[in-house]
Amino acid sequence: MTLLLNIFLTFLKIGAFSFGGGYAIVSFMQKEIIQNKAWLDIREFVDIIAIAEITPGPIAVNSSTYVGYKIAGILGSILGTVGVLAVPTVLALILSVYIKRFKSQKWVKWVLKGMRPAVLGIIAAAGFSIGKISLIDYKSVTIGIFAFFSVFKFKLSPILTIVLSGGLGLILYSL
Repeated sequence: MTLLLNIFLTFLKIGAFSFGGGYAIVSFMQKEIIQNKAWLDIREFVDIIAIAEITPGPIAVNSSTYVGYKIAGILGSILGTVGVLAVPTVLALILSVYIKRFKSQKWVKWVLKGMRPAVLGIIAAAGFSIGKISLIDYKSVTIGIFAFFSVFKFKLSPILTIVLSGGLGLILYSL
């Protein structure tokens, strides 16, 4: 029972304090899941992020479901998922009531302008952490460059890019 409560509270904390969504949450999840709880090692975490990216749904939800399942089975996956979604859902409901009233306020615009570069910094930190583990040889660097240009320059779907990168990995690493 303590483990289940720990899973729920850990993902409640991740959901409550990970602003920016998407990749911004990866850095915080890494700290909680790997450093604080030691539920996964860094390589397994990177693999989970890759799988979470190509499966439907947000990275945080997919990752929390997997980690919860790995640690405590189906009940762990349910509690991890509910935990990571609880605070953002409540906040979204509250904000949706008040956003129309305050969105034209200058101070709200200033706060949002200040948050955007912070989210970028958080995403860059997560990318750097994952890059240290993922870019291990010239083959992985080649795949990383391919993925970057596919999405950034050629506007290829991230999902298709990941699938193609998996195929490229199959070819490069089998040689």
